[in-house]
Amino acid sequence: MSNHNSEKYRHMIGADVDYLLSVLEGQIDDKQMLAQVNQSLKQLADVKFALDESSIVAVTDEKGKIEYVNDKFCEISKYAREELIGKDHRIINSGYHGKAFFRELWQAISSGQVWRGEIKNRAKDGSFYWVNTTIVPFLDENGKPYQYLAIRSEETQRKRAEQDLKEMMVKVIEIQEDERKRISRELHDGIGQSLFSLLIRLDRLISDHGELAELNTIRGDVSGMMEDIRGLAWELRPSVLDDLGVVPAIRTYLENYSQHFGIQLKLESGLKSRLGIHKETAIYRVIQEALTNIAKYADVAEAQVLLEERAEEVEVRVIDHGQGFNLDRVGRGVGLFSMEERARIVGGHLELTSSPGNGTMVRFVVPKEENKNTGSH
Repeated sequence: MSNHNSEKYRHMIGADVDYLLSVLEGQIDDKQMLAQVNQSLKQLADVKFALDESSIVAVTDEKGKIEYVNDKFCEISKYAREELIGKDHRIINSGYHGKAFFRELWQAISSGQVWRGEIKNRAKDGSFYWVNTTIVPFLDENGKPYQYLAIRSEETQRKRAEQDLKEMMVKVIEIQEDERKRISRELHDGIGQSLFSLLIRLDRLISDHGELAELNTIRGDVSGMMEDIRGLAWELRPSVLDDLGVVPAIRTYLENYSQHFGIQLKLESGLKSRLGIHKETAIYRVIQEALTNIAKYADVAEAQVLLEERAEEVEVRVIDHGQGFNLDRVGRGVGLFSMEERARIVGGHLELTSSPGNGTMVRFVVPKEENKNTGSH
């Protein structure tokens, strides 16, 4: 069979096997070869049937024009087959992904690489759906793609569940911070003020009855309790975070941290603008958690906290040069999970790098503006 014919048959993915056999019978005299072709085509038909039953399938040419779609593609996109053939995938453009997303996708598949990822599309009726996508380029003898096979599975329900979970986590963290703020204020303004009043009364008693040494002991105990309550109120939520912003809150936290743990901290801050209370809270909590871990595990005398403001984002880094650890051998603890969730909720991302003997770095990048996904597809 000629290369021209084999190329033609490879393109006829959706064709009927019996029809193909009828064509081939007129071109192949060798019955054994015809039987082998028959078997191969039946296997191809079986694979096609399995794909059609389980997956959303499309085939495009080298320019991205749609040559074939299966029934599931039509079902989920709500387009008729004739409305899709000859078009490209911009017909199901959701506007969710940016241009860079698709530029990277095309760079990968046009160079012969298999691409995998999740894509949000829009159906003909305007509804949105998510698909887990694998795009396989078919290469010619020169290694250049002449066709692309896209196999997809719907992920809409899972994405909705993820979104519901994200919204729930946002509410949980908001409620947690509101409760921390309320309890902190109550400790500071309620119990703290009551103890301060008690301290004033003790001072009067000591002034009138200085001979009672026990009063001085009691005064010392009350004063110590006041310091503990101030510290607890600060740990719950520092009022300066709400009143003045994240940088003054971090400066005060670092001073208290150094006094308590004996670890010298170097702060470099280029943050000049306010980011909104949710993002500033996320930055504060990530730094707080990272420094807590340094005090517990790093075994160092000093560490660094760096804040860099750029045009569209703020980068936070907490660095130590301590004993470090093997990331593969350490599980995802509650602290790391909390930092990742806070980063995700404000549209940022968090990276943790460490290795034994080389210290640890927590890197948190948060966008200055709300994320708005734009672009084609």
